[in-house]
Formats: sequence, C-alpha cells, structure tokens
Amino acid sequence: MNAPDSLPTKAKELRALLLAERALHAQERARHAEELSAERKAKDHAQDEMKHLMGIIKELQRNRFGRRSERLDVHQLMLAFEDVEQAIAAAQAAAEKDAKPRTKPDARRRRNINRGALPLHFPREVVVIEPEDKTCKCCGILRPRIGEDRSERLDLTPAQFKVIVTVRPIYASNEKGCEGCAGNINISQAPAPERLIEKGIPTEALVAHVVVAKYADHLPLYRQAQIYARQGIKLDRSTLADWTGRAAFALRPVHARLLEHFKQSTKLFADETRAPVLDPGRGETKKGQFWAYARDERPWKGTAPPGVVYVYAPDRKHTRPAEHLAGFSGILQVDGYGAYTDLAAAGDVVLAFCWSHTRRKFYDIQVSTPAPIAAESLMRIATLYAIEDDIRGRFAEARKQARQQRSKPLVEALHVWLQERLATVSAKSTIAEAIRYALSRWEGLSRFLDDVASKSIPTSSSARCDRLHWAERIICSPDRITAENTGRSSLRSLRLAR
Repeated sequence: MNAPDSLPTKAKELRALLLAERALHAQERARHAEELSAERKAKDHAQDEMKHLMGIIKELQRNRFGRRSERLDVHQLMLAFEDVEQAIAAAQAAAEKDAKPRTKPDARRRRNINRGALPLHFPREVVVIEPEDKTCKCCGILRPRIGEDRSERLDLTPAQFKVIVTVRPIYASNEKGCEGCAGNINISQAPAPERLIEKGIPTEALVAHVVVAKYADHLPLYRQAQIYARQGIKLDRSTLADWTGRAAFALRPVHARLLEHFKQSTKLFADETRAPVLDPGRGETKKGQFWAYARDERPWKGTAPPGVVYVYAPDRKHTRPAEHLAGFSGILQVDGYGAYTDLAAAGDVVLAFCWSHTRRKFYDIQVSTPAPIAAESLMRIATLYAIEDDIRGRFAEARKQARQQRSKPLVEALHVWLQERLATVSAKSTIAEAIRYALSRWEGLSRFLDDVASKSIPTSSSARCDRLHWAERIICSPDRITAENTGRSSLRSLRLAR
C-alpha cells in the first residue's frame, strides 16, 4: 500500500489520529463560519449602500425632472454624496492598509484627487529629511548630494486668538529742560486710535471675521459663540449681534457708494421678494421687501465686475425702484411688476421683460389642465432658449448677429401666432390671460434681439435664484438687528460684490 493509505494498527495511534482529524475539521468549520459571517456582513453593508445610493438617485431624478417646488438645493443634495465619498475613502484606506505593498500602483484603483501645484502665494515651510548615515559603507567617505525628491502637502494653522495690547506712553518735561519748561507741566501723549466699537474688546479684524462667517459662510452667531468658547473666550450671542449691527452701520457709506457705482452702468437686473421681518412685542413677523439690483457682464465678456446690491424697504410701493435707481439711465431687466413700468415712463430707463415669467404662465396651464396652445407656446419658447444656450459666451456683436438671423424670425412668428390664438379663445380663460400678459409686454420681451449687451433671453433667475432666496433666510434669524437696519443690505451686498 502507498504511504497516504497506510493506517496505524495500534488503538492508541488510531485514537490520536482521529482526534487530530477532528481538531482539523473543527478549525476548518470555524474558518468557514468566519468567512460566511464576513460575507453576510459585506452583503448587508452592500445592501445598505445600495439603498443609500438608490435614495440619492431618486433625489437626483426628482431634482432633474420634478416640479420646482420639490427640487432640492444643490448644496443640500451634495451632503448625501459627501457621506458616500467618505465611506468609499474609509474602505479604500482599510484595503490599502491590509493589502501587500505594490511596486507599481494599479491604474484602475486611482482615486480622484486634486492635482496641480498649490498656489504660489502660500508661505512654504521646508522640511528636509536626511538619512541617518550619509557615508559610504565601503570606504566611509561622505557621499555627495546628487539630487532630491520634493513633494508638497497642504497644511492648515488653526485660527487662534491673540490679545493686542496698545500702550501710549506719557511724556512730561523735567528739571533738565529749557528755561521755558521750568515751572511748567508739559505733557505729551499720542492720541488714542479710533475704534469701530469704542471701549469694546474686538479689533476690526475680529468683527470682520464674525460678519464674514455669518453672511458668507452661513454660520449663525450662536454657533460662532460655541466655537469661541472652545478656546476659552466666552462671548454671548447678543454681543456678537451688537458687533454685527455696528459693522453694518459703519459699512453704510460703502453700500451707498456701491449702489451709485452700479447706477453708472448701462444695464442692470432688478428683482424683489418679500421677507418676514422680526417685529418685537407683537409676537409675529411683519412683511418687508428686499430689492436686488445686479450687474453681470461676463456672458458678453464685459469689463465691469459682477455684483449685486440689496436695498430693504418696508413696503412694495411703486415709488421704491425710482428712489433706489435715481440717476440710472439704461436697460433694466425686470419682471412684469408695474413699478418698473412707472420708472420707465420717466424716459431714462428702457425695460427688458422677463421671458421666464411669460413662460411660467403657459407652464402652469399645461401642468394643471393641458392645452394645445400652452404646449405649443412652451415648445416655441424652448427653441429660443436653445439658441441662447448655443451662443452663450460669444462676444456681444456675434450674439446680436445670431439673434437677428435665428431668433428674430421665431419671435416675430410667435407674436403673430399668439395674436391669432387670442382671437380663438374665450376672453376670460386662463390661456387668454397668459397670451395677453405676453402681448402687452412684447416690446420689452423683444429687447434682447437688438441689445448687443443683453445677457440672454431675459430671465429672473439671474438676479433672484441664488441671491434673493439666500436673502430671505437670514431675516428670520433670532439676532437683535432687524431688517429696518439697512446695514444688512450693506453686508449682503458687499458679500456678493467681492
């Protein structure tokens, strides 16, 4: 018999062999149980990740194809992706730690990381790592340096407080002075520097940091107070609110100058939105109004820097735009609010009406009660939008030429078609109201065809989407400063005009 088939003949040896086989079998069963348990955990984790990813896909689909009221803010949507990316990075780190070292990295497993040189204006701290022994092992001679490997990493020094001690020495005459000093008390001292907050502890840099964190980084004052408390600085939220209010007052001249600078432009965007304003003592909020006046010449390669100015008003009177834009002469891109029509009646302002509002009239009809006229109108307007997407970024004259050749015939045909359709529908129907809304503003809707500096088919989103929606949120914050303090307009305007 072969050796593997041979068995011992003695009982003790057979018993020992059987026990060894049982122990080996038990180890195999334990190993298989561990592998099965790991596979189950991996499967459960994969299923959880799949559910998470499917939820993100559904949110993306809703954000892409859902109604506007159901769509998520893009930054809120990115929070879900951050969780997934963090989980993937943790799994990759664990795999890289457990994996055997590779002589050459696998191209298929490369991570998407930021590439390129770090900004040159950052200070550099050079750390040189020398070998423990720089001498030759054979002869003991110091080996010459023939090159180096250099790499850069981005580091951060956490923000830290410091105390600035201002000392103003006092000097006085003494007995060794001249004859004129004899018997006289002659004291000199440098005047105290002016402070933003008299007798207060913050420097102007600290106040600026609080304001930027609140309005640019959306960090409420109570959270800032918690951050400072971790460093041993106890600042009440009301104290930070007081600093913010005083900064707003100090920035009023800058806000006024910014608005005056905007009014020297030849084209502005204007929009307004209601904002709830704290009304202490009543137990409820009252309605205020935020007006936004924006400038953006980047689409036609203009030279003026983009920006937006906010102006608060306690009401929506027709006189407000005229007060805000006194001295402005040029094209004002607006919606259908009648106050702008009154402003244009003075003769200095020419209106370019918003196609987005016109389109919305037909869109609402199509969503609630689909109608052929509404559907056809949306298709025709969509064709104009497609042309604007195609010519976006070209120089002004090239855009004007393309609009004259491609868009103008479509606009003229749409005008004739709407007039014909208006004669076929009931005068009191919603579709008739939508058509009349468009026809009554047709001159302003057609303004973009001949304006070399027109951004595109005028839409309210340019001045409203990311600016006024953001402005609405901050007014309801529990800070003591209310929207009557026009300094809020100053802070908000400066934040977006940087």
